[in-house]
Amino acid sequence: MARASSKNDWGFPRWRDYGQGSAAVQQRQCDRHGCTEVGDRPAPKAPNRPERWYFCEAHAAEYNRNWNYFEGLTAEEAKEREAGESAETTFSKAQHWAWGGAGDGSRSRAELDALAALELDSDADVVMVKAAYRRLAKAYHPDVAPGDEAAQKFRAVQAAYEVLNRAEEARAAR
Repeated sequence: MARASSKNDWGFPRWRDYGQGSAAVQQRQCDRHGCTEVGDRPAPKAPNRPERWYFCEAHAAEYNRNWNYFEGLTAEEAKEREAGESAETTFSKAQHWAWGGAGDGSRSRAELDALAALELDSDADVVMVKAAYRRLAKAYHPDVAPGDEAAQKFRAVQAAYEVLNRAEEARAAR
């Protein structure tokens, strides 16, 4: 009777350790003529086609520098394709969360309104607030933009900055 041997694969060949076989591991070489490096970076041979070149890192970088995805398209077609593809890869906030308003609860409603007046998102930091205040104050200053509408916007920007400045000072005092 044959003696039973202990195996670590429990009868499933795929559970064996990697590198246990005696066959040599095949590695793809770079498709660039004369290169002997490992070609592990795929690059398309033509737009919207499944065929790929396999380059080493240096030749993949060279290939990508010369690659024009929008070659042969008019400016309008290129813009349309880019917009369509960016819509597929970007994420948007779920619509059912819109009723709650912006913010993470760390800012008051007055602060959120002030951020909106400075044309900032609810997660803006102090540096962004100061930069937006300077930009808008320069744009709507009565010496630069005369008129009632610009003066009213300038006062709103000043008030918004005061609200955010006071809130930041209060947070720092805590």
